[in-house]
Amino acid sequence: MSKRPITVRAAAALEALEGAGAIGFGVYTGVETATGAAVDEASAIGVTVLALAGGLGMLACARGLLRADQWSRAPTVLTQLFALPIAWSLWQSERPAIAIPMGVVAVLALIAVLSPPSTAWLLEDDDDTEPGDDREDGQAVEAAPKPTPKAVEPAPRPSEPRSLGQRLKDRLKEQPTKD
Repeated sequence: MSKRPITVRAAAALEALEGAGAIGFGVYTGVETATGAAVDEASAIGVTVLALAGGLGMLACARGLLRADQWSRAPTVLTQLFALPIAWSLWQSERPAIAIPMGVVAVLALIAVLSPPSTAWLLEDDDDTEPGDDREDGQAVEAAPKPTPKAVEPAPRPSEPRSLGQRLKDRLKEQPTKD
């Protein structure tokens, strides 16, 4: 696996920052509820649970980005797309001290996670790694043997990285057909 781009590190750091902020807000709301300062206790409990769960989910996404887990990209994008309207709502509620940093972090995280280096690294095909290749965490990657149809010879590997669309087309061609 190739070296982790700085854009992935930035996206993971921004996602982790938002996750820590959500957990902090959840803890604050929970303490406020426990001390009886909440106006509506039922809503405050719901907000506390959602903030804590969302913060933990964002931290998991940040970890997934650093580990090149493909699943982590979509939730990271979604959390940023949810953060933008929240920042706008805070702006309209005359809370610019929270709205501006939240909006800036969301835009920067979107740019970082959707940038071409991040996309290429996160969508890198595991088929392109050879047995014995080392990952950045020092663990060896072993390629599992693939069953290939006897009548079809495997296509030679291109020297350039294949696009996601091309990889999908290739995999569809490899699927056995019903006769």
